[in-house]
Amino acid sequence: MAIYKLFPEKDATLYSFYPYMNTGIDAIIETTNLNVNINPVPQVARFLVAFNQDEINNVIDNTIGNQKFSSSLKTYIATAQGIVFDSYLEIYPISGSWNNGSGTYLDSPITTNGVSWLAQTFSGSGGQNWKSTIPYATYVTASFTSSTYAGGGTWYTGSSDTNHPNLAVTQSFTLRSDKDLNAPVTDIVKVWYSGSKGVTPYTDIENNGFIVKWEDAVEFSTADAIQPILQFYSVDTNTIYPPVLEFKWDDQSFVTGSLPQIATTDLYVALDSNPGVFYRGSINRFRLNVRPDFPTRTFSTSSIDTKNYFLNSDSTYAIKDLDTNEYVVDFDSQFTKISCDSQSNYFDVYMNGLEPERYYQILIKTTISGSTIVMDDQYYFKVVNG
Repeated sequence: MAIYKLFPEKDATLYSFYPYMNTGIDAIIETTNLNVNINPVPQVARFLVAFNQDEINNVIDNTIGNQKFSSSLKTYIATAQGIVFDSYLEIYPISGSWNNGSGTYLDSPITTNGVSWLAQTFSGSGGQNWKSTIPYATYVTASFTSSTYAGGGTWYTGSSDTNHPNLAVTQSFTLRSDKDLNAPVTDIVKVWYSGSKGVTPYTDIENNGFIVKWEDAVEFSTADAIQPILQFYSVDTNTIYPPVLEFKWDDQSFVTGSLPQIATTDLYVALDSNPGVFYRGSINRFRLNVRPDFPTRTFSTSSIDTKNYFLNSDSTYAIKDLDTNEYVVDFDSQFTKISCDSQSNYFDVYMNGLEPERYYQILIKTTISGSTIVMDDQYYFKVVNG
């Protein structure tokens, strides 16, 4: 399987209207621009999400290796309101470390032991606030420096540095577009990786996670028509939709040896090497036993059922959550292609990217003689903690 998912080590939302409030364990992270009647200044929300650098390095060093890969930051929508005009979210690498904290939205009293709109670490004596005065560090910016809007994080852009790629990432949203965030962050991940390895010229970019915010034209707008709210599930959600950092690469190998290719649409496909239960963090190679459903009768002393066939190189697989019936890994003509060796077709699945204590179903898709066939013949397994 050439899809590998990492879950966050922390996330939190920053609220301008509650500048000292920490939401480090809230089930929701959000981006908003909300006109509040009791205050002439709109309430703006941005969220932070961070992934462990050692885990990123382990994926690149020990799983992907020298193969070309892409990375995406994915968050899943819980509530979407007020998307009237075409607008876009901006995603940047954060330029300073921050504490997760243990607060939720509108705790009473509010929790202040972690990151907030004003506080980078925690509020009060000994805490550190986000830098809100010019000059910032090289290639670092923030949103506002006035007393009204001070805070809200600081981030790298890299836009004026010839040694760094442009680290600004955007995703547009329209009235009818998909509201999940799926942002291409490969350049940011590569910069973090190089920096963690001490490889010039990126040693000055440390992984402190991503900040996600509305574009400047939206944030703090007082226009009644510009009040977008996008609420996503956080790492503390009780659903199967926490944020993920997703890696994709093409790991297909296709050597058929002496295997014959299946040529009939009446076929039988069994999923071998499936004990049914896997520990989170394990890797399993699923093999496919392919043969005609109604084999041609021949005069032979050996069983025709032992003869294996192969599906063509365009065949792919997908994985569904059995309870919700939603794809957690969708068919992908580039990244879920099925491999083959002299024994059989096969594909690898990294279980750490699947939520534990849940059941999943594997689906196989292939094309034979112009007909597309999807097989879902009770290919089930469960992922458990351990």
